[in-house]
Amino acid sequence: QVHLVESGGGLVQAGGSLRLSCAVSGSAIFFRPNVLGWFRQAPGKQRELVATITRVGSTYYADSVKGRFTISRNNAENTLYLQMNSLKTDDTAVYYCTADSTTNQNPRYWGQGTQVTVSS
Repeated sequence: QVHLVESGGGLVQAGGSLRLSCAVSGSAIFFRPNVLGWFRQAPGKQRELVATITRVGSTYYADSVKGRFTISRNNAENTLYLQMNSLKTDDTAVYYCTADSTTNQNPRYWGQGTQVTVSS
């Protein structure tokens, strides 16, 4: 089983920046998640896939964040990151890190979520 623990959420003003981190661990010493990603969920809004990254570094971004967010991973440290710049109030949501063998809308493993609130 894969365990994911997010950190780095908080309150930031519009136009500011925030970096989310996710510690990734597995049940076997040689286990390495192929695809890591970030989803977000805001009250009254659909769950949104924000970004994904494969083990070899291929990335995907939602149109709503492209050019502002950067997803990265440190495989040696088993850590996933989401650098969020030029934040907007619409970015306010609970952000979840995810893991699966492929890129999809329903990843197998989810973290507990971290709240990001962007004020105007």
